[in-house]
Amino acid sequence: MRAALCRAFGGIEDLAIEELPDPVPAAGEVLVGIHYAALNFFDLLIIADKYQVKPQLPFSPAGEFSGRVLAIGANVTGFAPGDRVCGYSGYGAARDKICVKAEMLSHLPSSISDETAAGLSITYGTTLHALKQRAHLQPGESLAILGASGGVGLAAIELGRLMGATIIACASSQEKLDFAKKAGADVLIDYSREDWREGLKSATQGRGVDVIYDAVGGAYTEPALRSIAWKGRLLVVGFAAGDIPKIPLNLALLKGCSLVGVFWGEFIKREPHVQRENMQQLLSWAAEGKLSTHVHAIYPLAEIGQAMNELASRKAQGKVLLKL
Repeated sequence: MRAALCRAFGGIEDLAIEELPDPVPAAGEVLVGIHYAALNFFDLLIIADKYQVKPQLPFSPAGEFSGRVLAIGANVTGFAPGDRVCGYSGYGAARDKICVKAEMLSHLPSSISDETAAGLSITYGTTLHALKQRAHLQPGESLAILGASGGVGLAAIELGRLMGATIIACASSQEKLDFAKKAGADVLIDYSREDWREGLKSATQGRGVDVIYDAVGGAYTEPALRSIAWKGRLLVVGFAAGDIPKIPLNLALLKGCSLVGVFWGEFIKREPHVQRENMQQLLSWAAEGKLSTHVHAIYPLAEIGQAMNELASRKAQGKVLLKL
């Protein structure tokens, strides 16, 4: 089988397509033939050895996928060859076949396409966990989303609307904001061209934002936090801007607010039953057509470098997929 491999930590240019033996599922594992693998910003960090997950070399990037079951290992129940599934692996899905634990997979309803399903597990799973279990987002609250046109930004727009929030999309260009508007954002703020703190203030009639979904970090976090409402919650999701911000803690005191970490990878290990409930909710919404998992672009495996450059340049609006 083919696999995109990282044999030494570095940049996108260091990835290589190689032929490997087909994997064999161990006890408790399922062998999946991957149809589509979804890339995320953290894949750039993993291959550069700048992420909290440290795979053993060599490894493949891409942590979520869709496909069909090819074989099952001993002690596996609930899956059979031919089943359509989606799943998550943390990394390793940029290849034709993958062995994963059965609990990492979900059956796909016939109404959900492979393309839609490929980007559902991590991006939407992280975001639902963030909004539901971490922020306890309530109907009628305001939700400001930094980096609103990316994969997790789109997920936050769609899930926030389904949970009854007013959506404030923040992005760095009019093109990205237009995309966020089509996805369902109520208010648009360009944080590269205006005093966007005033925009957040105006959008909330001076109250401040109830929940801030921050997957960007860098210079954007502190201004957003200064615009938070009393008892607001700032969700620390990621650092796409590159820098981890240093926050004056007196802001948390003055605002009576909470800085809430969102580590989906650890959550699914510690609370797998809650994750299964979340995944069933996501699959239900997707089957009803309420989630788009909008695909920005699809690349063949051989062009994984170009695909990852779309993420590195922050040009991607929605998901970037690899077709296996």
